[in-house]
Amino acid sequence: MKISYNTWSYSSFFVWVPSYTLDETIKRIAGLGYDGIEIGAAAPHAYPAHLGADRRAQVRDLLQEHGIALSSMLPAPSGGPGNNPASPYIEERRATVEHYKELAELTAFWGGKTLIYLPGWAIFGTSRRQAWEWSREVLTEVADAIEHTGVTLVIEPTSHDTNLCVSADDAIELMQDVNRPNVKLMFDTFHVNYSREVNTDYVYKMGADLKHIHISDNDRLPPGKGVVDFPSIIEAMIDIEFDGYLTMETGFHRRGIEPDQDAREGIEYLRPLVEQKLALRAEKK
Repeated sequence: MKISYNTWSYSSFFVWVPSYTLDETIKRIAGLGYDGIEIGAAAPHAYPAHLGADRRAQVRDLLQEHGIALSSMLPAPSGGPGNNPASPYIEERRATVEHYKELAELTAFWGGKTLIYLPGWAIFGTSRRQAWEWSREVLTEVADAIEHTGVTLVIEPTSHDTNLCVSADDAIELMQDVNRPNVKLMFDTFHVNYSREVNTDYVYKMGADLKHIHISDNDRLPPGKGVVDFPSIIEAMIDIEFDGYLTMETGFHRRGIEPDQDAREGIEYLRPLVEQKLALRAEKK
C-alpha cells in the first residue's frame, strides 16, 4: 500500500483561495514524504485545455525531479461545464466522453495508471433508469477508447454529492453492466461515513476489484481527527491484499484550511498505522 495526496486543498476547490501552482504543490507534497500525488483536472492545476505540450512535459519532468508518482487523476468537477455523463443533453455527454479520453492520455503521459470515473447525477425530469443508461454508455465508450493507454477507470460512488451512484452496490452494478477489464472500483471514506455505512463493508464487497481509495475523516478532516475507524479499514485492506494508493482527499471544502498542515497530519497518522498493521500481520504468519 502506498500513500498519496489529492491536490484539491492546494487549489482550495469550492472556494479557490488560497491557491498554489501545481509546481509548488508537487514540491510540497513530495517534501512531506508522500509516495504519490492525485491531480485534479481543474484550474489552476491541470485543466486539459490550459495545458499545452510544453507545459505537459514540464509537469512530467517535475514529478520525476521530485521523485513522486502520479497515483491518479480526477475529472474536472461538476458545475461550470458540468461533465455529467448522465446529462439529458447529448452535447454534454459527448463533451464528457472527450474530457475523459483526454484525461486518460494525460494520465498515461504523466506515468499514471488510474483515472476516477464519476457516474454523474440525474436531472429532474429524467428517470434514474435513463440516467443510469446514459452514464453506462459514456463509461463503456470511454473504456473502449482508452484501452491503448493502459489506464484503468475506477468508479466512485459519492453519496454526499449525487443521486445516481451512491453506494458500493451501485458502483459494483455499474462495473458489471459495463463489463470491461479496464473498469474497476474505488470508494471514499467520507462518503461512506456521510451515508452512515461501514467502510470495511465496502472493502470486502469490492474485494479484488477495489483498485483505489480516498481517505478522509468526517467533515473532510485528516484521518485520525474525527470518528472514522481507520485501523479496521487498513486491516480489511490487508485482508484483500490491496496494493494500490491510499489517497488523502481532505482539507478542501472551506476557507481557513492550512494545506501543508492538513497533508502533514494525514501522513503522520496514516504511515505509522499502515506499517504497524503490516508488521502485526507479518508476525502472525
